[in-house]
Amino acid sequence: MEVKLWNDKREREMYDNFAELYAIIKATEKLEKAYIRDLVSPAEYETECQKLIAHFKTLSATLKDTVPNIERFSDMYKMDCPAALYRLMTSGVPATVEHRAAASASASSSAAIVAECVQNFITAMDSLKLNMVAVDQVYPLLSDLSTSLNKLSILPPDFEGKTKMKEWLSRLSKMGASDELTEQQARQLHFDLESSYNSFMAALPNAGS
Repeated sequence: MEVKLWNDKREREMYDNFAELYAIIKATEKLEKAYIRDLVSPAEYETECQKLIAHFKTLSATLKDTVPNIERFSDMYKMDCPAALYRLMTSGVPATVEHRAAASASASSSAAIVAECVQNFITAMDSLKLNMVAVDQVYPLLSDLSTSLNKLSILPPDFEGKTKMKEWLSRLSKMGASDELTEQQARQLHFDLESSYNSFMAALPNAGS
């Protein structure tokens, strides 16, 4: 005896759409797992994933009244597809696109910090040339430079600029705010800044910047 799941054409279309939604979620879960296990190339993964995401968006818009909650739909049919739900609902783009975006953001962030370091180096050196040698003038500039250098992850902890700025900050912290660097100290600090700046610029290509 044949059992009908629908009473009219509209109901039949609804169940067809349910089946399609179920298939899309299952296919996406399989694709995500295949990508994680290197069973599919990034290019193939991205193409297929974009298709599934596009189909999902179209279908979920069609079913918004009958299936207002996709997660509940997944639970109802015991689908257990967390990777698919994340990709289709939360992310909305293939993992390869996410990774490229993250790398681009990281590169942009690093470029901004590099620019900040360069600016702080130049400001500190220019200030010494203008005879701004009081502790309360020099300390903030070296502190800013030290902070920006420490933010740049491509530089090793023992990078010359980091260690020398730390030494100078320690030395200045033991002096009074109105104390001034001697001519010899100012000359040495300028030399250390220039040397550190040159090391900094040389380190960037090696770090892949």
